[in-house]
Amino acid sequence: MTDWAAIGHDGACARAFVMQGARIVEQAAAPDEAAARAQLLSMPQRVFRIGEGQGDHLPTQVLPQGGRGLAPLVQDTPPDVIDAWVRLLLIGVLQARAQWDGVAWVVGRDLSHWVHLSAGEAVSCQSFVTPRLVRLFGGAVLPCAEAMSDTLSRPERLAAHLRGAEVRGDSAAITGHLLAAELAAARPYWLGQSVVLIADGSQAEGLAGALREHGAPVEHVAPESLIASALAALAGVLA
Repeated sequence: MTDWAAIGHDGACARAFVMQGARIVEQAAAPDEAAARAQLLSMPQRVFRIGEGQGDHLPTQVLPQGGRGLAPLVQDTPPDVIDAWVRLLLIGVLQARAQWDGVAWVVGRDLSHWVHLSAGEAVSCQSFVTPRLVRLFGGAVLPCAEAMSDTLSRPERLAAHLRGAEVRGDSAAITGHLLAAELAAARPYWLGQSVVLIADGSQAEGLAGALREHGAPVEHVAPESLIASALAALAGVLA
């Protein structure tokens, strides 16, 4: 495939990539698409948009079979939407794990997603607003293990646990209670499964550690490391 470009929003900023076939030759990041484009030396005529389309309903192949853009993933029951940038990261995960059967836990700024992947398909998903709640309640990066244990054993007391942590000014406990509530609800996704955690920085250490405490094998992958292989895979199906 000759020169083309991929443009999308990663949840924090607009991202633009100029491609020569399966290779990234130039990239830019900016608050909006126009500013990202302005940073590039040239823009190919063919632009593939990450986030274009009405959505592909689960179960469906994670890697699309052509088209002009990468659509979100949509689940009817329970209702959920996985945005197209997260889908791009899932494509990257699967490039190194052919025919893999496991769960991707994708943690972003506002949402976390648990996605069951099997034979190249996204089979089902469950999303949570935990990262947003941690930020709103003033939680810490690393969770308190004792707080996690309290909420895992008594999840019905979550609101009371949060109030107690708030009064004490215990930011690690706030994170622990909220993360434990998510893990309790997502148990069918990680119990007995291989999990790939896609998360940034020091946050990932606490998340992976929390899951390992419950016997789940977890592999951490940085989101940025998945982009090049995902775009290379898209180049293959667009050629």
